[in-house]
Amino acid sequence: MKLTFKELAQKVLEEEKRPLTVNEIWKIAVEKGYDKLCGTKGKTPWLSVGAQIYVDIKDNPNTPFLKIDSKPRKFFLKHLISEDELRKIEKEEKGKIESPKDLKKYRERDLHPFLSYFAYTYMQIFTKTIYHEKSNKKAKYSQWLHPDMVGVYFPIEEWTTEVIDFAKEIGSPSVVLYSFELKKNLGFHNLRESFFQSVSNSSWANEGYLVTAEMDQDEELLSELKRLSTAFGIGIIKLDIEEPDSSEIILPARHKNELDWDTINKLADENPDFKEFLKRIKIDLSSKEIRKEKYDTIYEAEKLIKSIRK
Repeated sequence: MKLTFKELAQKVLEEEKRPLTVNEIWKIAVEKGYDKLCGTKGKTPWLSVGAQIYVDIKDNPNTPFLKIDSKPRKFFLKHLISEDELRKIEKEEKGKIESPKDLKKYRERDLHPFLSYFAYTYMQIFTKTIYHEKSNKKAKYSQWLHPDMVGVYFPIEEWTTEVIDFAKEIGSPSVVLYSFELKKNLGFHNLRESFFQSVSNSSWANEGYLVTAEMDQDEELLSELKRLSTAFGIGIIKLDIEEPDSSEIILPARHKNELDWDTINKLADENPDFKEFLKRIKIDLSSKEIRKEKYDTIYEAEKLIKSIRK
């Protein structure tokens, strides 16, 4: 019998009957020998477990999993817990969370590695930073053209060679392109400008996200974000710089099947990083092998946390 990472996680949670982190799920799976029932595990199989759970929660309305509001992030099975029990667990977990301390004055660009980690670990996206300063300074009408980061999802590791070749022949899109606009903080003071900057910067992509590390805890703000997200399709990602694995998609982006080729061409013409990003995707698709080192570096969570401390 073979198990997918998702099936492995469900089996462990079913047997343990308690919320677990992805590291705990994998550790228990190894102790019980379930890891041998999986296929290729790679160097960080627990991250693959987390990615499959997270994607299932995001995309599958009938997912058996749920997220526990805790640090580090824990997962459980819906049928094993009532709403009252869930609220009690989350209340206990919140009591354990210490307030942020020893944080240095970080820049917006210091958040890029955190997004790269989250996008790769939980969304299976390879990211690339777009340095605005490299763009053509003489170009007209380029305000709000450049996203802070771009990303690509490849099906290469999931599809067989025959399916990839067939998709090419019939002209079916075999990658998903993402645009990310990052802000250190998000509140009513910068909501409109930040959101519509994201709308403008992501018009070319399949999905666009506004990403922030600090968000005002205001019900009215969240309500307005939901309204804008529904109207314009921009998703919202909240990064957790104290616990990177607790970062999450607050509002999912609306997927667009069609790419804006005119804007893609304009952006590639103005910015060498974006042009190189497109070249890299073509090479990886042609070779059917993803050169991970050609994209933004994925640092371990512990290293990310240290980088944001004084």
